[in-house]
Amino acid sequence: MAVLPGDGIGPEVIAEARTTLELAAELGGFAVELESFEQAGGEYLVRTGTPMATELPGRLREFDAILAGPFGDPRVDDAVVLWGTILELRQRFDQYVNLRPARSLPGVPCRLRGVDEFDVVVVRENTEGEYAGAGGRVHRAGENEVAIEASVFTRAGIERVIRYAFDYASTHGRRRVTSATKSNALRHAMPFWDEVFGAVAGEYPQIESDSVLVDALAARVVSDPGSLEVIVASNLFGDVLSDLTAAASGSLGIAPSANLDPSRAHPSLFQAVHGSAPDIAGRGVANPVAEILAVALMLEFLGQADSAAAIVDAVGQGTAAPATRTPDLGGQATTLEAGEAIRSAMVASCAPRRRRARAGS
Repeated sequence: MAVLPGDGIGPEVIAEARTTLELAAELGGFAVELESFEQAGGEYLVRTGTPMATELPGRLREFDAILAGPFGDPRVDDAVVLWGTILELRQRFDQYVNLRPARSLPGVPCRLRGVDEFDVVVVRENTEGEYAGAGGRVHRAGENEVAIEASVFTRAGIERVIRYAFDYASTHGRRRVTSATKSNALRHAMPFWDEVFGAVAGEYPQIESDSVLVDALAARVVSDPGSLEVIVASNLFGDVLSDLTAAASGSLGIAPSANLDPSRAHPSLFQAVHGSAPDIAGRGVANPVAEILAVALMLEFLGQADSAAAIVDAVGQGTAAPATRTPDLGGQATTLEAGEAIRSAMVASCAPRRRRARAGS
């Protein structure tokens, strides 16, 4: 697996994620080989004038998966870093699904009053739509300067991400898929999206489905999250809604993401959704939970579901007490202490299973 440490707190949270991944492999009885690459990100842009080395995508293509830290450096334009790294890799490797589960954890209460448990998954189209990158500017710096940003929606692109959402619901015990739309205002793209959603939904009669205007859907995330299980959305709508669901669940610091090519023709990329937080970089207090949960998403995608579940359970044990939560979650733990608490819980939960296995043999 390839590792991109990223910027700011990236190397700190990646260190905990790597160690957790290595422990999961040891406890789960599978092998993992990791190779780190530092030729991408804001700091690399500062040093070299380019956000990602030209040869890096070719190197990454050789791996089964990519574990990435956050990218971003206050010394450079965020848009240059974003389009030169993560968006470039999403499109180059056809990672057309952005999977963003948001669920409350023990010790990290849901931000919504009266909601005890939050559990919503956003499936976001990840390679076209509003972030296709089509458009341009003319008459630059003049009083008649014009900027054109063109959204690109293809039937194939819409259908495959919606189908993934229904397949995900079917295999993860979810009963409803909700589509985010804005077909009352966007006259062409969103009615097209709605038509494809309706056609695909008809193939999954066991899964309930509904289509909701994105503004009303944002309100529903806050007012009635229990009515939502899986949300499927375009690139822009999914971007906004997934940050909203993450914040509502308790904190962006606990939210992972997976950039998936379900065909497995290319490597998929797994990453925490929070930023590089340069203001706390190097202080040893960054929250590693989201990056460690990104490891769990990666292991599930690669067929190690039991190990993924063990990490998720251990994370819940780690966040349950203030002593093993980082300061952003109201605790006192350092990044290392929070990571060690999660790994200790993994070892403790594995011991009874090993004893039962020995007794059975």
